[in-house]
Amino acid sequence: MSSEAGSVCQQDVLVYRRVLAGTPSLAQVWFSASVLDKYRQSSGYKLVRANTVGRLRGPQWTLDFGIAGESDSLIHLSAQDASERIPEGERDHWAAHVQLLPTSANFVMMQLTRGACIDDGDVRSW
Repeated sequence: MSSEAGSVCQQDVLVYRRVLAGTPSLAQVWFSASVLDKYRQSSGYKLVRANTVGRLRGPQWTLDFGIAGESDSLIHLSAQDASERIPEGERDHWAAHVQLLPTSANFVMMQLTRGACIDDGDVRSW
């Protein structure tokens, strides 16, 4: 998403064209910026930013991220960076701060348990 809620900028379109063309690792994952509070309070970490991008540098890992929205309340990074650069011991902390669009709980359950039978009403044309 671009800095204006609900609108899509050209860079977003370019990224998701690549995602749809077979590079799903570029899909962006959003987190509450409060995920960074833990690191601000630790002497082993350095947190820097410009207007729309930032970097978290720890003793053994570095993570670059985008800063979204006018209130700086969201950060985002690629799914690949989230899975490869956030250390295993930090992942629960980051997962607790993930920000998602509304989802269908039944659809997500179907994705997690392929072949699951979900009965949530009559099938009809849309």
